[in-house]
Amino acid sequence: MVKQQDYATLSDYPIAKRWPAQHPERLQLYSFPTPNGVKISIMLEELGVDYEVHRVRLTDEDVKSDAFLSLNPNNKIPAIIDPNGPDGKPLGLFESGAILLYLADKYGKLLGNSAAERLKITQWLMFQIGGVGPMFGQLGYFCAFAGKEIEDPRPRERYINEAKRLLTVIDAALADQEWLVGEFSIADIAVAPWLQTLSKFYKVDDQVELHRFPHVQAYIARFDARDAVRRGWQIPSREG
Repeated sequence: MVKQQDYATLSDYPIAKRWPAQHPERLQLYSFPTPNGVKISIMLEELGVDYEVHRVRLTDEDVKSDAFLSLNPNNKIPAIIDPNGPDGKPLGLFESGAILLYLADKYGKLLGNSAAERLKITQWLMFQIGGVGPMFGQLGYFCAFAGKEIEDPRPRERYINEAKRLLTVIDAALADQEWLVGEFSIADIAVAPWLQTLSKFYKVDDQVELHRFPHVQAYIARFDARDAVRRGWQIPSREG
């Protein structure tokens, strides 16, 4: 098993040999435009910082390569290397939630204006990581991908019902506000791409009765109207 470790320079990282940096002074993003992947491209676009992106396909050839596993032993996108990490040393990170928190802390943005807001934003971030992402991911598998061939209806019913439950929670939270916590934050960057995916990729609007959640629908539209969001969904390109 290849273990994650940090190195003295970006060029020392094994992943930099498979995906060489053209701009080694910039933050390096290794990703693909999935709901988890675009969290980080959207975040970086919102921050307006310089970064370099590397397309890591969702194939064993890429995500299970020794080069990628050296940065993320869990073989999932996204991952980053910041050549200007804490104390000026390179820092490699995986897990989209951890990366969002790191970038928000580093740049002092999108993490609320008070200690209470920061904690509530973190609460919704954990809600997405522990609930929305895993449950919607299974929903997609059983309704849109290989799992739809399974005749037993129980897996589909389970994840459709759980998706509705989670949508009910989100809809209630948005009943009297535009964003999940105060101003736009990493909580929205974490949650909203998964909501977009219900229509964008899974095509399950009818199954989850999205029409029953007007605040969620308005929220998706607000999120999608942001320039950084639209750019982020295209980074990196799915082809190339």
